[in-house]
Amino acid sequence: MEEPSSDNAAHEDTSVGKPTQSGHARQRRSWAMKAIGLIMLSIASSALTAWLLLASGVIKLDATQTITQNRQSIVLQQGEIVADVFKRVSPSTVAITTESQISSRRAFGASAVEQGAGSGMIISPDGYVLTNKHVVPDGTSKLTVVLADGTSYDDVSVVGRDPLNDIAFLKINGAKNLPAVELGDSEPVQVGQQVVAIGNALGQFRNSVTSGIVSGKGRPIQADDGSGGSSEQLENLLQTDAAINPGNSGGPMVTLDGKVVGINTAVSQDGQAIGFAIPINDAKGIITSVLKQGRVVRPYLGVRYVSLDSTIAQQLSTNLTQGAYVAPSGNGPATVAGSPAAKAGLQAGDVITKINGVDITQTHSLASSLAQFSPGDRVALTVVRGGKPQSVTVTLEPYPGS
Repeated sequence: MEEPSSDNAAHEDTSVGKPTQSGHARQRRSWAMKAIGLIMLSIASSALTAWLLLASGVIKLDATQTITQNRQSIVLQQGEIVADVFKRVSPSTVAITTESQISSRRAFGASAVEQGAGSGMIISPDGYVLTNKHVVPDGTSKLTVVLADGTSYDDVSVVGRDPLNDIAFLKINGAKNLPAVELGDSEPVQVGQQVVAIGNALGQFRNSVTSGIVSGKGRPIQADDGSGGSSEQLENLLQTDAAINPGNSGGPMVTLDGKVVGINTAVSQDGQAIGFAIPINDAKGIITSVLKQGRVVRPYLGVRYVSLDSTIAQQLSTNLTQGAYVAPSGNGPATVAGSPAAKAGLQAGDVITKINGVDITQTHSLASSLAQFSPGDRVALTVVRGGKPQSVTVTLEPYPGS
């Protein structure tokens, strides 16, 4: 059968010296084969070179080596971050030395001079300093504050001490344009999060830096001044393995963004790498009063309570396992007469479960929650009475004696 003709059919070109279309196709195939051959030869050559380098030990494709290099890079980066945090916060961290008058048993009641050392942090450009109460105990007669650059101030006064926590405030009189720390939020801090502590280590090594992690939250401890002279119950502390010692007490504990989340406060004498810091949120209300009024004024509710857990709840025959159970104590009735709690009608047997919608728990006690406010603030308490929750609005007042 004859194939039909087509106008698109290939025709032989009879011009002298010009190849036919089929000749063009053969040339293209020939060049393509040569190109493929060159590529294959290049690949083979590269493979042979790589094999020779590997065999000679010039290069190594070692997974362990890669992992090690990555780990080294991470460590270097973390070191750079800690160094950067230190550069940012160190200028705002101060060393504090004190002289205190104490009675001497050897001198039959006569006074003697005791020297002490600690740390603090500048919280305002005009010279207010936050530190621990045990760094500047009652009877302190002389104070010296030394900045990171060595500048020393002797004209320093004690502004006040927190009656319910290990917190005190100093004022460098006449100071101007000092570098102040940046306060963070201690509430979202997580166990395992990295932190850095800065302070006057052992009272000798000014502006030392240690790093570690947050080992726990909401820790209660019985803290003393190391001499057996005084002690107090502290609640809601951050536990850390960053080195804390008597010299860097009062210094800042900061997160890797350089914001203060804790006040270095105590160390366990019975174990290693167990230090404690007061969450900065527990001091914010008092910080506000100091910066506005120049004195320590703690907010006051006027209620006596016990923090609930499953064991205490069983003893008190309540089905609530967290909150503040309002109850009388050996010191007096459940509410103090004339206090904000009494005015709001709180009574024995009530359980305060929230303040402004935030739960009261073992790790977030009523006292630490109240410490975030200032006198005059109106707060909403969620109170369970007779098994039924109700909202009670209370206006906080200054702590008696402030």
